Amino acid sequence: MKNKAIIYSFLLISLFCAAVTAQTVDVKPQWAKYEGSRVRYFDLGDKKSKEALVFVHCWTCNVEFWRDNYKAFPNHRVIALDLPGHGESDKPKVEYTMEYFARAVDAVMKKAGVSKAVLVGHSMGTPVTRKYYELYPQKTLGLVVVDGALLPMGQRAEVEKFFEPLFKDYNAGAATFVDGMLQTAHAGVRPFIRAGMLATPAHVGTSAMKNMLDDSYAPHGKISVPVLAVMAKTEFWPADLEQKYRDVAPDLDFRMWTGVSHFLQLEKPAEFNTAVSEFVAKKKLLK
Repeated sequence: MKNKAIIYSFLLISLFCAAVTAQTVDVKPQWAKYEGSRVRYFDLGDKKSKEALVFVHCWTCNVEFWRDNYKAFPNHRVIALDLPGHGESDKPKVEYTMEYFARAVDAVMKKAGVSKAVLVGHSMGTPVTRKYYELYPQKTLGLVVVDGALLPMGQRAEVEKFFEPLFKDYNAGAATFVDGMLQTAHAGVRPFIRAGMLATPAHVGTSAMKNMLDDSYAPHGKISVPVLAVMAKTEFWPADLEQKYRDVAPDLDFRMWTGVSHFLQLEKPAEFNTAVSEFVAKKKLLK
């Protein structure tokens, strides 16, 4: 019996390792061309499917900020990318506007042969995916807002004053800003987040932040597709945030989580993946 138990355990471990290896092999970097630059992306699942979950990361982050998420949807095709200027994608000297990012997402989808998507945007990924919806409504099946802003973050003068150190001395300002964000983050993910965010070049981080702020004060219409908002409960968000978001997106599934920071998909990946799966299934967004 003991030998049988050992053999059985060995077989289980072997099968587990094979599954992990298969997942790792499947996540091979692909490259799309966009305005003379290369954009890196991962493409998982059924390559014949014309519909996908598309993951768009935060300001100065990269595709691996979805490391516990993009492999978690075996029933769907998944695209996860490094936005231009981030991760392994090229970093040209351009204006990093939300439209520039959104059109890069579309370039990746075209390269992958994906015609429609549910777009998941973390933080800055939210205005990027909203801009994608505004540019390509016929390609947008739904949106997932991950602790991102659909509204201005406050009076413009106050917001610009808050970010003034970042624009004046990016290297010092970015470190201070990121460290401030990480005060409430789970200890296990802090080194990974800090290293990833501070690796992004100054010309990218400065431009992306300025343009993200400009975009938040620009006029935006209502969102008619289904929206899931998974937010972290902090003093930053107003008490009536759900109603404000519902005014923007009437077909809204709103969830406010406690015990998480801005990087909730890294801190509670299983719960986050379940929330996205339930949303997609309930709204019948992907085949």
